[in-house]
Amino acid sequence: MSDPHPQPLAEAIAAAQAWWREAGVDHVFHDEPQPWLAAPVTGAEAPAPQAARPAAPPRPRIGGDSTGWPQDLAAWRAWWLAEPSLDPGGTAPRLAPRGEPGAEVLFLVPMPEAEDGDTLLSGPEGRLLGSFATAMGLDESQVYWASALPRHVAHPDWDRLGADGLGDALLHHLALAAPQRVIAFGQRILPLIGHDPAQAAPAGNEIAIQPGPVPLLATIAPQQLLGNAGQRAALWRRWLDWTDEGTG
Repeated sequence: MSDPHPQPLAEAIAAAQAWWREAGVDHVFHDEPQPWLAAPVTGAEAPAPQAARPAAPPRPRIGGDSTGWPQDLAAWRAWWLAEPSLDPGGTAPRLAPRGEPGAEVLFLVPMPEAEDGDTLLSGPEGRLLGSFATAMGLDESQVYWASALPRHVAHPDWDRLGADGLGDALLHHLALAAPQRVIAFGQRILPLIGHDPAQAAPAGNEIAIQPGPVPLLATIAPQQLLGNAGQRAALWRRWLDWTDEGTG
C-alpha cells in the first residue's frame, strides 16, 4: 500500500546528503579520469620554447692551481696562514703547523682546538697528545703537529671542504713534511686522505703521498680522547701493536 504522506523530493535529497555527510563522504568521485591541466597549445598559439639555463660555474678549488703551491715547509706555513680559500671563516686565529720535516710521527688533527693560544695544539688536547708522545719515547721535536684546517671552526662543512679540494692540499702538506708515520685523530680526516670514512683505518694502512706511501694509524678526535680513558688505553695498545713493541 502506498504511503499516504509521501516525502517531498527536496527533503528526500537533503536527507540522503545528510546521511552521506555523516558517513564522512562529502565529495563526488568519478571513475573516469578528469583533465587537470589545460590541453596543449599548438600552432601559432604555442609559446616559444624557453632557452636552457646556463650551467652554474664550477666552484673554485681550494688553493687554486696546485702547480703554484709552495714546495718547501717554510713557504707552505706562510701560505697556510694567508691563502683565503683555505679559510672557512671564524674568529679564532689561524695557526701554522709546527715541527721539522722527516719527524718520527706526524699528529694530524681536524683543526686547532678552541683553547689554543698562539701555537697549534697548545691547549688541553695538545697537552694530551704531548703526554702520548712522551710515553712513546719521543720529545716534541720529534713530532710534527698539523691540522686539516688553519683555524678552529664551530661547525665545518667537511663534505663541502672535501669536494672543494681540501684533501689535495692536505696531502701536499704531508708530502712536504715527509714524516715516518702519521696518526690521524678524527674520522673526518679519513675522506680527505683517501680512506673510506665508514671504516676505521687499522694498523697497516698507508697514505699515498710522494715520494712513497707512509704508514697511517687512525683514531678518534683528541677532544673525545680527553674524556675517555678506555679509548686512550685502546690507542696505546694499537700503537704498541703498530710498532711491534707490544709483542715478545
